[in-house]
Amino acid sequence: SLAACMPASKPYNIVYIMTDDHTAQMMSCYDNRYIETPNLDRIANDGVRFVNSFVANSLSGPSRACMFTGKHTCGNKFYDNTTCVFDGSQQTFPKILRENGYQTAVIGKWHLESLPTGFDYWEVVPGQGDYFNPDFITMNNDTVVRKGYITNLITDMSIDWMENRRNKEKPFCLFIHHKAIHRNWLPEIKNLALYEDKTFPLPDNFYDDYKGRPAAASQEMSIFKDMDLIYDLKMLKEGKDSPLKERYLSYIERMDADDRKAFDTFYAPIIEDFYKRDLKGKELAEWKYQRYMRDYAKVVKSLDDNVGRVLDYLKEKDMLDNTLVVYTSDQGFYMGEHGWFDKRFMYEESMHTPLIMHLPKGLDARGDITELVQNIDYGPTILDLAGISLPEDMHGISMLPLLKGEHPVNWRKALYYHFYEYPAEHMVKRHYGVRTERYKLIHFYNDIDVWELYDLKNDPAEMYNIYGQPGTEEVTAELKTTLLDLQQQYNDPVRFGPERDKE
Repeated sequence: SLAACMPASKPYNIVYIMTDDHTAQMMSCYDNRYIETPNLDRIANDGVRFVNSFVANSLSGPSRACMFTGKHTCGNKFYDNTTCVFDGSQQTFPKILRENGYQTAVIGKWHLESLPTGFDYWEVVPGQGDYFNPDFITMNNDTVVRKGYITNLITDMSIDWMENRRNKEKPFCLFIHHKAIHRNWLPEIKNLALYEDKTFPLPDNFYDDYKGRPAAASQEMSIFKDMDLIYDLKMLKEGKDSPLKERYLSYIERMDADDRKAFDTFYAPIIEDFYKRDLKGKELAEWKYQRYMRDYAKVVKSLDDNVGRVLDYLKEKDMLDNTLVVYTSDQGFYMGEHGWFDKRFMYEESMHTPLIMHLPKGLDARGDITELVQNIDYGPTILDLAGISLPEDMHGISMLPLLKGEHPVNWRKALYYHFYEYPAEHMVKRHYGVRTERYKLIHFYNDIDVWELYDLKNDPAEMYNIYGQPGTEEVTAELKTTLLDLQQQYNDPVRFGPERDKE
């Protein structure tokens, strides 16, 4: 037959773009209160937007380990950023793609302590990376300095790999991993003046008193108390000190002389005005919030511009019909909700992560996808898209049916979460929990034994812990059963109680 003589349709390419700490509130396709992100919106507008997309552990390294392995933290053993080194010999989905004829590359932020394994090409930044003139570690283990602003550089290198370095006969999976929009939010010089005339609205719970939530009360990620005036907010002045001043100097001293001059010139009047006003209390808290929001928004601007460059390249090369483009972040982030910055907690702002996709021809879903998905699902989805059978031991499930516009009746009804990094920076207590469409049950443990229950329908901001309140007995019992089922399914050996099995 004629069909037998026709070549099989070409395998799809995958371009996976991931940022650090980019939260849905700061993407106009999710939330238009704060800023515009026209290029990210291009992906959402002609593709899909996941509205119930979550991570398994809201912290950079662990989140990446979950994504690459398709397993919860208990399965990949990369528990936290402070004590762990990723075991590069373990199974990852890029390795499986490569064994099945794909070319794989990762460029930019890696943050797993060991070096990448099982990629055809990689070039990554050490640790968090630097915004200006960053170091990159190359495949022959040299460290090179690349001149420029990191978001532009990672994009340049990614487009160069697609254009000049890969074998164009083979399908590919490219991971473009940005440092942006990570703390301390150093903008590209040309964007310094953006958003300076904008006053961002304060979140309704900016002045949260954490009543009934002792773990929330004991963290160290308050904009008012914990955000560093010099490191985070750039208020560097002779005679003024701060705990993170030296770290800040090491960042800005990487700038070229012209950039540094422009940077200092821009900040001089703001610094002068700030110290003259000697703000206290709420005035200081709200001043810090506005500076934070502006810096973060400026860093997003370069990111959005660079996502546009990647989309333009794929369009110009006529590759969009055959390429899945994924945009996501390693987790969400607080933009003043509960008075906070940073992530870690199982609350919505940090457990929820943006996920938008441009779909190639043959995948017909468009608009919002409402099913509960998690970052352990990305690997299974990409393997499924490539026609590769999924390993039995992956915890995640393929989202391919959702991308085809289907709504499987047996789709999961609950997600599991576990955060381990304590005691550590920001002092967020260890906790695990379960989230369903409507409810969230969290257990804080280790040196605390506290349960929290939220009705997300009536309390989307998670201000009222209703655990133990009359009338919640039935839903609590159901959620505890679901939680135990998931812990057994994923083999996460946690007992109900403050003590955890020693890792």
